[in-house]
This record gives sequence, structure tokens and C-alpha cells, in this order.
Amino acid sequence: MLSRRQKHILLKFFSMFSVVRGYNILVIVIAQYLTAVYILAYDKPLKTVVFDLNLLMLVLATAATIAAGYIINNFYDSEKDLINRPIKSRLDRLVSQNTKLSFYFVLNFIAVIMASYVSFNAVIFFSIYIFGIWFYSHRLKKLPFVGNLTSAILTITPFFAIFMYYKNFETVIFVHAIFLFLMISMRELTKDLENIKGDIAQNYITIPVAYGERASKVMLTLLAVATLLPMYLLLFHYEVGYMYLFFYLSLFLLVIFMILLWKSTTKIQYLILHNILKFIILAGVFSILLIDVSVILNRI
Repeated sequence: MLSRRQKHILLKFFSMFSVVRGYNILVIVIAQYLTAVYILAYDKPLKTVVFDLNLLMLVLATAATIAAGYIINNFYDSEKDLINRPIKSRLDRLVSQNTKLSFYFVLNFIAVIMASYVSFNAVIFFSIYIFGIWFYSHRLKKLPFVGNLTSAILTITPFFAIFMYYKNFETVIFVHAIFLFLMISMRELTKDLENIKGDIAQNYITIPVAYGERASKVMLTLLAVATLLPMYLLLFHYEVGYMYLFFYLSLFLLVIFMILLWKSTTKIQYLILHNILKFIILAGVFSILLIDVSVILNRI
């Protein structure tokens, strides 16, 4: 049996894990390594990529920066989350705001130290990234369009760090990035529809608040149609191995998403739509394994 003190510490740990969304950070770490191995450094020996200390430092700096970003985002959104996510909010509040802010500064400091191991340019990159996350949480998040665009850009920025490290400028990488950017933009707008009640209460002028649910659904429809172009290019103009299965699955799920979107009016219905998009993005991360298994085997 755990003592009262041990239970208290365990609850604090789960609270902090919830604040920094540890599960999301784990997925991003895996995604960065898969992107490096299968896409950005596909011509390098597997061991060289996996055991590259510079890559490890970039990935850890990314993880620390994103964890800090979730903390500062939680700090600014604490009142709104009481309305939109009451259960999660109660868990998050087990850790005091002062403790969260202390972790925020420590994590950002650790990120810069790790980046300094790689290069001065990496320090500049992560310093700008840290500032961008703070500025988004503090100001830009409350603005329609600008907030959504900034959020999508900040989400794909960790992959840009790996991209700049390997300096691989093949066109297929940009097409993958466009597809990911469009999916994340759809997720952000769907999340705004899901959280419209709390946004109104806290004066967040998101797209659904400013222009209404119907206009938001029209924008989501246009974004969904826009994803067809990178999907078409990746399926018929580039070699993606068995990853074609993921794109056909994505197309099927997007059709379901569009049907449900125009019938949705409640928070729970928008949550389902949000989870469909999250599943597509998550499946996209692990489907990188399907690009070309034989190439990896030959590199071992």
C-alpha cells in the first residue's frame, strides 16, 4: 500500500504529466526519429542516424521546448479550460502555478543548453521557437486566422529543425510537410469549434466566435479539399512504398469527417471530429515505417 505522501507525489507527477502532455511529446520524439531515418537521412547508415548525438540533442531540446510550451499555454488558458476541459483542469491544478512557471523556465534553459551542443544556429533557432510559443500563448492565440496559422506552424517547427540539420531539400519532403500542415490546420479549427463555449466566455476571438460555425465548416471543407493535392502527388508522383495505404485510409476518414462535420452541432460531436483528425495525424507518424522496409534492412 502506498503511503499518503507517496500518493500525493504520484498525483503531482500525473498532474504535471497531464500539463506537459507527455504522450504528445513521446509521439513527436518518435516522429522526429522516423522522419530522420526514413525521409531526411535515408541515404545514411541506420546506426549513424540512430546514434547521432547531435540528432539526440535536437530531439531532446525539442521535447523540452514543447513541454515548456504546454506549460505556458496551460498557464494562460487555465480559466478557459475550467469550462472546456473541467476534468483535466482539476487534475492540472494539483500543481501550483508557481511550480509550473518554475518548470517552464527550467525546461527552456535545458532546451537552449542542449541546442548549444549542436551549434550556435541551433541556439538561435530554439530561442526563436521558445519566444514564438510564448507569444502565441500570450497574444496570438486569441486572434482568428493568425492564431490558427501560428499554431500550425509551431506544430511542424520541430520537423523543420531536423530538416535544417540534414539539409535535405527534396521536393517530396515539402509535399509531406504541406499535407501535415493542412491536417494540423483542420485540427486547430475543429478544436476551436469544440471549445467555442469557453472561448466566448474568455473573450477569445477565434474563427467560430468571429464568423460563426457555418463559416468554420466551409473553411474546414476547403482545407479538406486542399489535402487532395498533396495526397495525389504523394500517391502518383513520388515513391512512398506501402505508405499509400495510409493515404487511402486518410481519404476514407476525411470523407467520413466531412459527412459528420455538416451534421455536428454539439461539443461531443466536434470532439469526435477532432479525434478523427488526431488519429489521421498519429497514423501518419507510424505509417512512415511503411515507406520502404527493404531500404532500412539494407542499411543495417
